Amino acid sequence: MTTTNRAPAEPSTVPPPTQHPPPGAPPPTAPYRIGRVRSVARVLAVVACVPYVGLKLAWLAGSRAGIPDGSPLLDGGVVLAVGNAATVLMVGCVVVLALLLTRPWGLRVPAWLLVVPMWVASGLLLPVMTAYPLQMAVRLLGGDGGQASGGAGDPFLEPWVFGVVYGGFILQGLALGTLFALYARERWGHLWQGRLRDLPRTPSSPVLRVAAVAAALVALAPGLAHLFWAAGSTAGLDEGRAAGRTSDFHVLEAVNALFVAAAVTGVLLLAFRRGGRLPLRVPLVLVWAGSAQVACWGGWLSIAALVGAGDVADRPTTPMVLIYAGQMLVGALIALPVAHLLAERAAASMSSGARSGNRSGTRA
Repeated sequence: MTTTNRAPAEPSTVPPPTQHPPPGAPPPTAPYRIGRVRSVARVLAVVACVPYVGLKLAWLAGSRAGIPDGSPLLDGGVVLAVGNAATVLMVGCVVVLALLLTRPWGLRVPAWLLVVPMWVASGLLLPVMTAYPLQMAVRLLGGDGGQASGGAGDPFLEPWVFGVVYGGFILQGLALGTLFALYARERWGHLWQGRLRDLPRTPSSPVLRVAAVAAALVALAPGLAHLFWAAGSTAGLDEGRAAGRTSDFHVLEAVNALFVAAAVTGVLLLAFRRGGRLPLRVPLVLVWAGSAQVACWGGWLSIAALVGAGDVADRPTTPMVLIYAGQMLVGALIALPVAHLLAERAAASMSSGARSGNRSGTRA
């Protein structure tokens, strides 16, 4: 019998098959990059803060730049000084956010420490970003926007101040929005992939449905109030606003009603999975923008009502204060359960990725 000597088999040099992350799992960490868009947006966000901060610091130093004779701001005293200082600090947060969204250490910041300030910033900037351009367009078409009124026809600020300040706010919002969208896509983009029908049922789904229905019911009061005020009703308004309404007022109220509708629509879509083929990001954007504007703008107006000075006739009425409080409640009822939904999806993605890794290790 012929015996053939065979060489021992050599270890295989074929690399193991590439392991792909399971569907819905977060993408692998990549080296941090900042492109031209981020660089430009960061500079724009910082530069856009300069006019507003400059005016506020000038007023704190005693300047009357942009403040005409007879303006209620001249009698603001300590309350106005504290308010100016507080708003300077708020604008300073824009600079911090711009850095956080464009630096490597920003990826290690806890999610809530970034999301909450961005949500508040969205709620305060979105009304200006949407209403002010519309107000200017209505004026060009013949609207009686004019300058704002403070009390019995007294001028509040010079017209150029609104253009400078609101123009800066719009640039801040565009820059921060761009930076946050790019950041969120890198860090959490896997959470809103897919369509609405693919959203799984979880133990918290009934809670989301209850919160959505409650928010829709509570939202009827502020939503209808803003809609009626936009249409010309004066019910519940203080004497100063009722007498000094212009096209600017009607546009702003229409925008307020629109954001209430957006918030409720978004949360109802998420809660009841209507419009199954709709991309999941659509209701999430509606919830983010709507709940932020409704809650934060309502909170801002509530603070202004509490510390406001001037004639009694120009102070917000009890119905107006209740409307502002209702907005804050609606925003909370919508934002909190949706945030919990996203946290569940993030936890499920991490668990799925861990199980996939364990199975790969076992096979190896």
